[in-house]
This record gives sequence, structure tokens and C-alpha cells, in this order.
Amino acid sequence: MRSFVRVLLGIALVFAGTSHLTFARKDFQAQVPEFVPLDTDATVLASGVAEIGLGSALLFTGRRRRRLVGNVAAWFFVAVFPGNLSQWVNRRSAFGLDTDTKRIGRLFGQPLLIAASLWSTRGGTRRRS
Repeated sequence: MRSFVRVLLGIALVFAGTSHLTFARKDFQAQVPEFVPLDTDATVLASGVAEIGLGSALLFTGRRRRRLVGNVAAWFFVAVFPGNLSQWVNRRSAFGLDTDTKRIGRLFGQPLLIAASLWSTRGGTRRRS
């Protein structure tokens, strides 16, 4: 089950990162908080590249480095949380999140992504007979 979740998360990150660079750039720009010192589009492009890299690492990194990749992915989800929060606070509609209820609901998904990153990259317990 851990491998399934890790692969699913990796595919989702590669897809999301690709969408940052292509068809969903405008939607992702709605999430960039005002305090980010970079150009909004540059921020979206950079985070897209990071997501593609993290997703690929989740898919292809060997067992010895998976825990490290899971930690980096979890911290990435922590780092982008202010963007989700900014979308809710500023009432910006993107990705079909066009009500406060939908926008705040998304905030509760972020801890699940963090947990999935950590859980899916840890080895299971081995029983000794």
C-alpha cells in the first residue's frame, strides 16, 4: 500500500507540475501570496519545475533515499500552504474553488499530502520469527 500511495503521489506531482508550466498557469497564479518577492509567473514556473522534480524523485528514487525524498516532499507541501491560505483569505477563484467553503476545504487536504509523503516513503515494519 505504501508503494501505491508513493507512486500515486509522484504521478500527481508530475501532473501538477506540468500543469503549472502549461494549461493551468493562470489558476496557479491566483495562489501566489503578495508577500512572495518574485514575479507571480516566475513563482508558478519555479514551483512547477520543483513539483516535476519531486514527483519524479518519488517515482524513481531507490529505497535508500526514499525517506529523504519523502521529507523534502512534505516540506514542499508545508512551503506551498501559504498559497492555499492566500487563495482562501483573498477569495480568489481558481481550480473550481469558487466559494469560501470549497477554498477552506482545500486547506484540510494539505496535511493529508504531508502525511502521505512521509508515510509512503517509510519502510514497513518487518517481523522477525
